[in-house]
Amino acid sequence: MMNKLAVEVSGLTVRRGRRTVFDGLDLAIRAGEVTGVLGPSGCGKTTLLRSIVGAQAARGGRGEVRVLGLPAGSRELRTRVAYATQAASVYDDLTVMQNLRFFARALGAPRGDAERVAELVGLRDRAGQRVESLSGGQRGRVSLAAALLGAPEVIVLDEPTVGLDPVLRAELWDLFERLAGEGAALIVSSHVMDEALRCDRLLLLRDGAVVADTTPDELLETTGARDPETAFLAVIESGNRAGEATRHRGRHEGEGSARSLAEGGVS
Repeated sequence: MMNKLAVEVSGLTVRRGRRTVFDGLDLAIRAGEVTGVLGPSGCGKTTLLRSIVGAQAARGGRGEVRVLGLPAGSRELRTRVAYATQAASVYDDLTVMQNLRFFARALGAPRGDAERVAELVGLRDRAGQRVESLSGGQRGRVSLAAALLGAPEVIVLDEPTVGLDPVLRAELWDLFERLAGEGAALIVSSHVMDEALRCDRLLLLRDGAVVADTTPDELLETTGARDPETAFLAVIESGNRAGEATRHRGRHEGEGSARSLAEGGVS
C-alpha cells in the first residue's frame, strides 16, 4: 500500500530581491520514506527545506506548502515537524545533555528523551561536555539529536552528514532508514551524490527546478550510469539538450511566422 503524503508543495514561488529561487514548484513527499534532496550548491535545497518547515516566506501569491495536511509553519505542527539546519542550532556554553534537556522541556518531550536521542546519535559519552569544545561534526550531531526529540513525524535535515567521517555517516544513514521504517518522513538534503543510494526516493534540483523525481535504481537504469554523480550529470546534460532544442525550435517557428507575415501580409 502506498504511504500517505506528508508534504505537498503546490505552485511554490520564492523570490530573493530580483532573483527567483522557485517559480511555481510542485512536488509531494510521502511518509515512511527517506527522500533525498540533492543538487549543487545554490540550486534551492535549503530554501525548499525552509519552506517545508514554515521558515521561508513564499511570494507571488500562488504558492502553498502543506505538511501533514496543515499549512507549513502551523502552530499545531510545532511538535510534529523537526528541522536540523546546516549550522548547529545549539548553545555553545551548555553541555550536550543540558542542551538536549532544555529543548526536551521546551517541546514537552517525555522524561528521559534527552538520553534516548544522545544515544541515537552516538553522543552518550560526550553528554557532560560543553558544546563549544566539540568538533564541527559533533556539534552537528547535537543539533540532530535535538531535532529527534519527541518522535516527530516529519524530520527535515539540511546536510546532516557534513564534517562526519565515513563510519559515522554510515551509522546516521542506518538511523535515518530505521526512523523511516517506523513511519516518519525524512527529508535529507545533500550535495554528496553517493548518499543518494541510501534514499528511498530522490529529488534532483538544479536552478530551482526539479530535474528528476525518481528512485536510486531508476536513476541509474534510465541514465545507464554506474554511480549517482555520473547519473546526475547525465540528467543535467539531457535537460540542457532539451532546452537548447526548444530554443532552436522557437527561433525557427518565429522565423517562419515572420516570413508568413511578410509574404501574406496581415489580415
